[in-house]
Formats: sequence, structure tokens, C-alpha cells
Amino acid sequence: MNISFVPIALVIAGMLAPLQLHAESLVDGSVETGKARSLTCTACHGQEGISMNPMWPSIAGQNAPYLLAQLEAFKNGSRSDPLMSSQAMLLSAEDMRNLAVYYESLPAAVMPVADTEVIAKAEALYRGGNEDAEVAACLACHGPTGRGNPAAKYPALNGQHAAYTAKQLRDYASNKRQSDGKTRIMREIAARLTEDDIAALAAYVQGLK
Repeated sequence: MNISFVPIALVIAGMLAPLQLHAESLVDGSVETGKARSLTCTACHGQEGISMNPMWPSIAGQNAPYLLAQLEAFKNGSRSDPLMSSQAMLLSAEDMRNLAVYYESLPAAVMPVADTEVIAKAEALYRGGNEDAEVAACLACHGPTGRGNPAAKYPALNGQHAAYTAKQLRDYASNKRQSDGKTRIMREIAARLTEDDIAALAAYVQGLK
């Protein structure tokens, strides 16, 4: 992949992504039915989709296309987790759509930057990438405020626990997580990040609003 080409093509999509969050959901589902079905989800993801355990993701405000894609991945085995894989097996396609639009409808978590000492380093990497390491700017896909791109199924990162984000980057880098599919975009980028890069980015995006 020629990453020097990626930012130009995707920055515009990233800039437009927040506008889509105010439109109708791109997934056809019922918020009310999803809320009723979410009871078992609250044990890990919190009553309002905001997890109290930093190793489990907050999913409130996450875009529905991404949530749906991850639930499908857990069910079909292309993404694996002991807890989520077993839970996803119990969900119908309709359940998944309803849960996705319900959690999308909730206000996202608002959290501070996890480590203020890394802001400058992380912001430069998030917004400008690292040409020498062939790392594209994160905002190209995830937007300037980390709100993702629903149409492309790119996740929102703002307000996400730093510990969880860091683990996902490490899992991509080690090829443990492969839910980026044939594009391999996250695996290729994460593999080029240093451990300091991962820690800094994870701390930084936690505080994006």
C-alpha cells in the first residue's frame, strides 16, 4: 500500500464524517428494540454504553455501521474474543442492527487526555502521520476530532479508554486482530508504530471531543 497516497484521498472523508453523525443512521434498526435487547451488554459496556473497565470498550456514540461490522465479525469468527464471540453467537442479524443503532444514539464518553505529557507528540502523529516510518495521519480515516467515518465503517476513537485503544493497536501490529480485512490498513500502520507511538496515540485520542 502506498501510504503517501492514502491521506489525500481519505482526509476529505474524515473531515466530512462528523456531518454524517447528525443524519439518519446508515443501519436500518430500532433504537427502542435495541435498548431492550442491550441488557446483557451492560455488564461489560455499562448502563449507557460507557464501560467502567478500561480494557473493555465504551460503545456509546460509536457509529452503527462499525458496530454492526464488529458484531458480525465476532459471530463469523473473523474477529475473536472469549466474551464477545460467545455473546455474538446468540444474536440474530436483526438483534445486531438494533443494538448498533441503539448504541450509536447514545452520547459518547467525554474523557481527559490520559497523559498530558504526550499531547504534542501524539497530536503531530495523529494529524500529520510519520512520513519516514510510512505511517499515514490517523485523521485521514478517523477524522480531526476522532469521530470516525460511518460510511466507510471506520470507528470513532474519541473518549475511548486509552488502555483499550493501545491493546487494539498492539493486536493489529501482531496480526492477532484482522478485522481490517483484505485492506490490512490497520495491521500495516500499527506494525510501523513504536510502543511509544502506541501509548501516546491511545492517551491522546481518549481526550478527543
